[in-house]
Amino acid sequence: MRADIGFIGLGVMGRPMALNLARADATRAGTGLVVWNRTAAKAEPLRAAGAAVAASPADVCRRAGIVFLMLADGPAIDSVLGRGTPAFAANVAGRVIVHMGTTSPGYSRGLEADLRAAGGRYVEAPVSGSRGPAEAGSLVAMLAGEPDAVDAVRPLIGPMCHESFDCGPVPNALLMKLSVNLFLITMVTGLAEAFHFARGHGLDEHRLRDVLDAGPMASTVSRAKSRMLVDRDFAVQASIANVLDNNRLVAEAARDAGIASPLLDACHALYGETLALGHGEADMAAVVHAIESRTGAERAVTRRRSPPPRTTPGPR
Repeated sequence: MRADIGFIGLGVMGRPMALNLARADATRAGTGLVVWNRTAAKAEPLRAAGAAVAASPADVCRRAGIVFLMLADGPAIDSVLGRGTPAFAANVAGRVIVHMGTTSPGYSRGLEADLRAAGGRYVEAPVSGSRGPAEAGSLVAMLAGEPDAVDAVRPLIGPMCHESFDCGPVPNALLMKLSVNLFLITMVTGLAEAFHFARGHGLDEHRLRDVLDAGPMASTVSRAKSRMLVDRDFAVQASIANVLDNNRLVAEAARDAGIASPLLDACHALYGETLALGHGEADMAAVVHAIESRTGAERAVTRRRSPPPRTTPGPR
């Protein structure tokens, strides 16, 4: 039986996105969802929601006319599509492949060219948001590609994304996503530093959170990350490792275009330090660990440089 929609990649973001698709498909006659994930157990919630679970990525492509990919990087995409092998054309010909993850714009441009040469169509559809918005179906999608392919995909992303924006030709959607990520990374890093500053001065962090939540800078992201920083609970929404990789992609795109990115470069160093401290799987708000580590190092240097306290000689 041929399904209309395929979904490959059921990780932190992909699984709730696919679940929202499955629930929507349950209410639509004549459609279906077929999914695959490298770790098979992660597909079981989708099976319970009514989706078909494929035996392989090729099986998804065989059964679906439109295939969504929510994968970590270019090598993962190439692997599931069989890019560079004779199986590639069979997997993509006559289908629309929708890239929803974050890769370099150059990679995406090359993938589009290969898909078109093999008889397939291609849409970039990276999303803004983390696990919470993915679960709520409130992600924001950025779309790029040939207009007819984008038109075919746009109605299907409604269960996953509460808004979508056309960005023109490939790779403009990924460039837009990198612009969004630059703001996200620098904002969350600044928020972590603000809480570290307040803690260092002995201020009530709950009160700081309340002040920020009530003020003009408050956002869904700032409220969520502020709670993490107050509670010291860094359950992952977007991991340090993932954010570091995204930071690298933005920095590379900036360098390729000769664009300065001084704030981003400072963040890149901090996220790299947080990863080295062993917090790679924690939420990005855990970047505060690197800031704390730097404070500890600076205070240690200050203590070494300070002269010993003067003593008043006693009577002879």
